[in-house]
Amino acid sequence: MTPGPDRFADATLFKALFETAPDAMVVVDRTGIIVLANPRAESLFGYAPGMLAGQMIEVLLPDQLRALHVAHRTNYMDSPRVRPMGAGYELTGVRADGSPFPVEIGLSPIAAKPGSLFAASIRDISETQRARQALARSRYDAALADISRRILVAPSHETALAEVPALIASALSAPAVAILLTDPHRDKPRITASWGLDPAFRDRLSQATWLPMLDPRSRERMNAGEVVAFPVLDASPSTHAVVTTLPDRRTPAGYVVAWLPPGNGSDRDRHHFVGAVANVLSGAIQRGRADEQLAHAQRLDALGQLTGGIAHDFNNLLTIISGNLQLLEMAGPKDAATVEMVASASRAVERGSALTRKLLGFSRRQRLTPRAVRPELLLADLSDMLARTLGEQIQVMASCGDALPAVFADPGELEAALINLALNARDAMPDGGKLIISARALEIQVDEEVQPGSYVAFSVVDSGVGMLPEVSAHAFEPFFTTKDPGKGSGLGLSMVYGFVKQSGGRLILESEAGVGTRIEMVLPVAQEPAMTAPAPAHVAVGGASVLVVEDEAEVRRIAASFLRTAGYVPVEAADAAAAREAFDSHPEIEMLFTDVVLGSGDSGIELARQLQELRPTLKVLLTSGYEYGSRGDEPADDPIFPLLRKPYRRDELIAAWHRVLART
Repeated sequence: MTPGPDRFADATLFKALFETAPDAMVVVDRTGIIVLANPRAESLFGYAPGMLAGQMIEVLLPDQLRALHVAHRTNYMDSPRVRPMGAGYELTGVRADGSPFPVEIGLSPIAAKPGSLFAASIRDISETQRARQALARSRYDAALADISRRILVAPSHETALAEVPALIASALSAPAVAILLTDPHRDKPRITASWGLDPAFRDRLSQATWLPMLDPRSRERMNAGEVVAFPVLDASPSTHAVVTTLPDRRTPAGYVVAWLPPGNGSDRDRHHFVGAVANVLSGAIQRGRADEQLAHAQRLDALGQLTGGIAHDFNNLLTIISGNLQLLEMAGPKDAATVEMVASASRAVERGSALTRKLLGFSRRQRLTPRAVRPELLLADLSDMLARTLGEQIQVMASCGDALPAVFADPGELEAALINLALNARDAMPDGGKLIISARALEIQVDEEVQPGSYVAFSVVDSGVGMLPEVSAHAFEPFFTTKDPGKGSGLGLSMVYGFVKQSGGRLILESEAGVGTRIEMVLPVAQEPAMTAPAPAHVAVGGASVLVVEDEAEVRRIAASFLRTAGYVPVEAADAAAAREAFDSHPEIEMLFTDVVLGSGDSGIELARQLQELRPTLKVLLTSGYEYGSRGDEPADDPIFPLLRKPYRRDELIAAWHRVLART
């Protein structure tokens, strides 16, 4: 049968439309072979005329998508209909030279050959995509600026974090966003803020077992600050999860997880936006934590100044009480009841003196005698002693390498600090538990609290009841305690804190209620062995004239009385001006006994220097309720002017003078 003229006209019209169509068009058979390709298709994909026909349709796709496309193509041909291809996804075509470009594709079956021929209309959308990307980038920039502004004006970084997930979700049209922060007390990061998470998926995310599931390369990229896909967290087939870290100097401060819908902008731009937000958040978190640490340090410093001042005044009072008791003892025979009352009062003075030493320890005004201390020897002796004294319910374990360097610290105070921490750990384990004491070498490059260099970290870890955050925040403050009345002074940890700080180290507390507590003392490595000074020879002296300078009248009277009992001749002065006047009018004065801190802001150290310039043979002994150098007058280890700490006993004062006079 010969085709009629209408059929010829239709064929001619189809050919003209096919060849002049502004979009690329190809016709494919059921096996995926290109039957026809119009000139626009050949031009768009970079093929010479007639070179596309006979090739598989997959040559127009990226290599990594070809196998998947075969499966999708077969499914479509089984149920063909007119529809766009890959709705909601970004599609990519590949030219003959291998260069990719974005495309939109429409599919339709050809009615003339139902089930055997299929048409695809392909359009290059590079310009459209560039415009979309420019618009999206503008939107991302505006969102990033808004997030940065909100963070700057927020009263705290916690408040800022609470607002950010919704802002990220709005910018990305993301169904859900979560921010997780790392916590030194927990093995897993915790969800700090989120938007759009349903409860079930929130629980799944909180488990954080997904972190180790990343392949090493992806984990390395993520820790370097890149945004990586995380298929294991995909909430549904219509979204894909991406994760990036909140960068910090040592370990990630946390993670940002966003669930992105397909399309809606390039993945590169969206990932860049998520990474930029992560950097902004990281800066805010670091600033917030630095502010918290500064406020905590300032509060402790203020408490240190307060407790140091209290200890100074209290030492003056104890000197008066102790001195009068000693003078009463020396006054002559007394009945047994009076002797016992004096002895009881003297014991109370000793307890008061021990209390002020604890206060001075917290305020970093306690005199230390640092030297090289071997950690392995210290822990070996200490673990044996603790195993015997803490009780059978406490399992004591010590761990220390033999090759650790010596630390530069006061050995007695270091041992006392470790014992203090061990006793606290015992009290936190009333039903028994495990106590681990260890030491390790540590190199510090950058740190706000200590100088860069070599350190040794002593850790005391218990499996006790732990502390709530509101308790651990105040743990180092003097007189703060959660123990029952009479079972703790609240000065144990504050003494440890003061000792570590005064030794040039840092103290780290990590605790979680119901889990336990870890306290780490980081102390500097000794540069050279400490030298032991020889004991001074005893020199008996009597009749020498001593200038006693003390602004507290009762303390001055006690000191003068003590000196008289030993045969010295005291000349008293209440301040620096009176001392200079007395010194000028008493050329027989050979010795100066002065408080470091005098009234009207005068310095006993400066007074001693001035008087020694006038009389170089003048012998000097200082006294203070503070420690020498604690107020910035002199370094604490200055050997020129020795110090006698208040409260002192008569025999301690006389012995101190003998040591001074024995020095050449």
